[in-house]
Amino acid sequence: MTPPSHEPPLQPPVEVALARVVPVLPAAPPGRRLAYEPKFDGHRLLIFRLGDTVRMQARSGRIVTRAFPDLAAAARPLPPGTVLDGEVVVWAGGRTDFAGVQKRAFAASESRAGRLARELPASYAAFDLLAIGTEDLRSLPYEQRRARLTALLEPLGPPLQAVPMTTDPEVAATWYASLLEIGIEGLVIKELDEPYRPGRHWRKVRHSETRDAVVIGVVGPRLRPRALALVLPGDDAPLISSPLSTAVRAQLSTALRDLPDPEPPPAELPTALDRVGAEIAYRPIAPDLTVEVRQEGTVRHSATRVMRLRIPD
Repeated sequence: MTPPSHEPPLQPPVEVALARVVPVLPAAPPGRRLAYEPKFDGHRLLIFRLGDTVRMQARSGRIVTRAFPDLAAAARPLPPGTVLDGEVVVWAGGRTDFAGVQKRAFAASESRAGRLARELPASYAAFDLLAIGTEDLRSLPYEQRRARLTALLEPLGPPLQAVPMTTDPEVAATWYASLLEIGIEGLVIKELDEPYRPGRHWRKVRHSETRDAVVIGVVGPRLRPRALALVLPGDDAPLISSPLSTAVRAQLSTALRDLPDPEPPPAELPTALDRVGAEIAYRPIAPDLTVEVRQEGTVRHSATRVMRLRIPD
C-alpha cells in the first residue's frame, strides 16, 4: 500500500481561471445562485506557501516573488500547502493605483523591489483558495472554497484579505454603482456551485469600454513611437498596441522626453504579440506612463487602440 503523500498538491505554474466580459449585470437562472465580487484592476497573482518558502506566480506563469517582498513576508504565517488566487493592489489617495502596482510588478532588482515596497505598499485581494495542506480544493464548489478562504484569512488581516462578496443582486447593483469612485471598474460574477477551472467560465461587467494600461516599451523611435508595448490590468504578458494616431504620438513625445534616460537596451530586444499573433520587438522603458486604451474586435483577434495619455492628477 502506498503511504499518503505529504507534498503540497499544487506547485507553480498553475493555469488560472478567467472571466469573459458581459454587457449587463446578470441575474441568476431559476433555482441557481450567483456570487458577485468587486473587480480589482491590479496584478493577478497566485501565492504558494510551500514548505519553508513562499512563491508567487503571475497570470502568465512567470515567478515574480522577488517583486513583492512585503507580501511574501505576510504569507509566511499561512499553513504549508496553501495556494491563494487574487490581485495585488496598490492604494493611493483612497483609490486603486494600477500604475503603482505595475511599478511593483516590474521591479528589476531586489533593492528596487524593497524600496518600492516601502513607497508603494501592496495589498492582496484574495478571491479563491485553491489548496491547503495536502488538499487540492479546485474541484469543490466555489461556495465551499469561499467559506474556507474567509476562515483562513480573517485571523491574519491586512495586507492579505478576502475580496468582499455578496449573493444579493441588489447589493451587487449598489456596489457596481458606488465603487467606481475608488477605482473599482466592475464586478466578477461566479456560480456558487462551480469548481475552479482554467478558461473563461466566470463573467465580468465593466463600467467602460476603455481601460488603463501601463506602457512598458515603444516600437520604433523612442520619442516618436509607431506603437506601444502595454500591460493591461490583471495580466503581466505584454501586448503591442495598434498603430498610434498622430495626436497620441505628439502627446507621448513630450512625456517620453521627460522620462529618465533609459538603461542601455538589452542585446536582444524583447517581443510581444500584436493583434494577429505576430511577434514584434520593442524597446523597454520604465513603467511610468499610463494610457487609456480601447479593445476592439473579437476576443481572439482584438486590437488595442491607445486613446490618450493619462495625465497624473
